[in-house]
Amino acid sequence: MRGEPQAAPWRPDPRILELSDWLADPVAAADFPRTILRFRNSRWDATIGLADLSAEQWTAHFGRFRPLPGNLTEPLALRYHGHQFRNYNPEIGDGRGFLFAQMRDADGRLLDLGTKGSGQTPYSRFGDGRLTLKGAVREILATEMLEALGVYTSKTFSVIETGEALERNDEPSPTRSAVLVRLSHSHIRIGTFQRLMALQEADHLAALVDYCLTQFPGPPPPENAPGRDEPAVRLLHHAVERLADLAASYMVAGFVHGVLNTDNMNITGESFDYGPWRFAPQWDPGFTAAYFDQTGLYAFGRQPEAINWNLGQLAIALRPLAEAEPLIAALRRYPELYAENMQRRFCWRLGVTGCGPEADTALIAAAERQMRDQKQGSDALFHQHHGGRNATGDLAEALAGYDPLPRSHPCWDEDGDKGMGQSMLIDEVEAIWAAIDERDDWTMLDNKVAAIRRMGQALGTVPAPAGHGDGQAGS
Repeated sequence: MRGEPQAAPWRPDPRILELSDWLADPVAAADFPRTILRFRNSRWDATIGLADLSAEQWTAHFGRFRPLPGNLTEPLALRYHGHQFRNYNPEIGDGRGFLFAQMRDADGRLLDLGTKGSGQTPYSRFGDGRLTLKGAVREILATEMLEALGVYTSKTFSVIETGEALERNDEPSPTRSAVLVRLSHSHIRIGTFQRLMALQEADHLAALVDYCLTQFPGPPPPENAPGRDEPAVRLLHHAVERLADLAASYMVAGFVHGVLNTDNMNITGESFDYGPWRFAPQWDPGFTAAYFDQTGLYAFGRQPEAINWNLGQLAIALRPLAEAEPLIAALRRYPELYAENMQRRFCWRLGVTGCGPEADTALIAAAERQMRDQKQGSDALFHQHHGGRNATGDLAEALAGYDPLPRSHPCWDEDGDKGMGQSMLIDEVEAIWAAIDERDDWTMLDNKVAAIRRMGQALGTVPAPAGHGDGQAGS
């Protein structure tokens, strides 16, 4: 879902049924005591032709999960394995969510509506299949902020409070419950491929590769890439390109996902499934989001390496379909692609243009030094020096020769400040939740979402990588 939202008619297309006999299990949604609509994504509902649904219809579809016209008659819990903190786990799958519907957008792209907190499935193990309302509010904030900052992310499409009292060990309980629906380009994970490889289902593995190449096409591999015409090799090239960009986008956003397991890595390079996420308060490579990340495996500065490691697991999963050499050649592209995307995104966020890779590398290094020395976060640096202004010392020297990007959007004021100073640190997240939890006051959340969207408009579109067509607008 790259680009600004464009209205489209309702075009159901449940293509997952081609694979569902061996990729998913039919399930039923929980019967919730209540369904209170708390959030409806007015930016994205028109993209799939659902803007005209009444509140009652919306709640029936996304709280009671009445099937959408022409779509899946039963929700599907997807099967997958995964490395969780680098330990392989074959006993996972959609444990508190399911795929509810698939449809086409205005550009013909296949999109998914998937759930979180919709009840137990065969993969729930000892879980209740539920989601806390606090978790849903946190996912709204994460996806809205990342979208504004140019990260290719799933969209929080709907949040409905469900009237149950949940017990949780890691937050005050009992706590309120909710069911969330996310809009995504796909829910096919690296762990989906790992499961098929582990079960030695080579025919199904090849069918999944073909499905992904058909539904999520990308540019061809480089001309000199070995095995570039083999489907599995092409898919790995696509994944390396997309996930190298995702890693760079996390770093430029100052974002820590917290749980970069292979079952949380979408084959489209789309960020999703937000649990213990944080935005780093300062440029600290060792900053972690999850209290259970005892070794800092997924710390802020280790995220590019973690994503690269996950791509290695995808390559291993594809070995039944391709020789090692062309897969390794695809993996070797990651460091250069990551550096290119880091430079492109960093200059966009800083609001400057006009220099080449060597200068960009020097600029990023100078900015990182300043943030470390001044214990500054990336949001503060990008706001303070947007367009190259107010820089001193090494940063000013590194910015010599750059030009400011045009400030043509109405969200800019004369100083380029309007709407640009948003951050998302944990104290504000907790304050937004406290207002909801203690007073059922949603004003702070509504105001924050509106402010984030203004910032996204002011920042504008992320320039596309060379040879990749249009840029991104926060998605």
